[in-house]
Amino acid sequence: MAKRVFLIVLDSVGVGEGPDAALFDDVGCDTFGTCVRSGDLRVPNLERLGIFSLKDTSFRKDCKDVVGCYAKMREDSKGKDTTVGHWEIAGMISEKPLPTYPHGFPKEILDAFSKETGRGVLCNRPYSGTEAIKDYGREHERTGSLIVYTSADSVFQIAAHEEVVPLEELYADCRKARAILTGEHGVGRVIARPFVGKYPDYQRTVNRHDFSLEPPRETILDALKANGYTVIGVGKIHDIFAGKGLTSSYPNEGNTKNMERTLALAGEDFQGLCFVNLVDFDMLYGHRNDIPGYVNALNEVDVQIGRLMERMGPEDYLMITADHGCDPGFKGTDHSREYTPCLCWGQDLKEGVDLGIRSSFADIAQTIADIFQLSYRGDGSSFFDQISR
Repeated sequence: MAKRVFLIVLDSVGVGEGPDAALFDDVGCDTFGTCVRSGDLRVPNLERLGIFSLKDTSFRKDCKDVVGCYAKMREDSKGKDTTVGHWEIAGMISEKPLPTYPHGFPKEILDAFSKETGRGVLCNRPYSGTEAIKDYGREHERTGSLIVYTSADSVFQIAAHEEVVPLEELYADCRKARAILTGEHGVGRVIARPFVGKYPDYQRTVNRHDFSLEPPRETILDALKANGYTVIGVGKIHDIFAGKGLTSSYPNEGNTKNMERTLALAGEDFQGLCFVNLVDFDMLYGHRNDIPGYVNALNEVDVQIGRLMERMGPEDYLMITADHGCDPGFKGTDHSREYTPCLCWGQDLKEGVDLGIRSSFADIAQTIADIFQLSYRGDGSSFFDQISR
């Protein structure tokens, strides 16, 4: 079978505070530890891949029959959002954080946006998305003004009722915002947040769409594509990389369906990378402080990871990691600055190798470059020689 790497990002599944957590007011965060302490976590496949063997964690325990190679990954980028986390996994450390707007967007940005869209703006504050449509939805329906809000992340989010602003118009408005938000105001993502229903029972729909900033430098995705390999994005990957470096993609349909798609792709004949994001941990449970939901999602994905391992061939490699933390038991609802796991497995890889604490997520990209014998040189250091037989 052709050589393939299945790289799965368990979005927000951090494994304890990073060394610079104090800079982000995140001392004490521990996403996976919170889930372990719930008493309901059942993840035998992650266990045999080595997650409980990670050193210096709250949940470390002696495990028999560990078949994976495992490491704790330190984020080196100056930020803890989805975009810079994935860019670093793909080989590019961000020296500057993407801009955030704790006091809302400046007047010149909103004036330019209103001029382009012909609509007013409501809210313009950091806000919960569900609360934003609850608090501003009726005024939006009455005036047609767009609900613009942000969060602790580098995002410009636009909420609109689908009966007030048709989807294609909302997407066009997002593209206009994306064109405005460049340079010092180059936010990571402009996000369409459509909703339906009547007050007070508004419901956000699955028609969310992200309009991302392109990675400013080459990533492992670009290198693979340039060398003729297939590069498949599943879930939010297309949005995070603005499609750059991908040869095909499948939109986000939630953890279960994204993993079903990955299982189906494992049965297809391709050579290259299948890059998967499982966002439900973060979006549905971490940001909502829902510990039982987070734990249940981990339990469900663990079963599917086992199925994927059964389908993988002798020249396939599995790499499981995360992009940041989002501890459902920690103060607030924002991302948390944490180490992430890196769990590697393949039929021709060594078993039970402790790779220690890696200095950057970018080590993953450099390892993938070595797997495919590419000349790509990102910001990380490969550990392929430590795991290959």
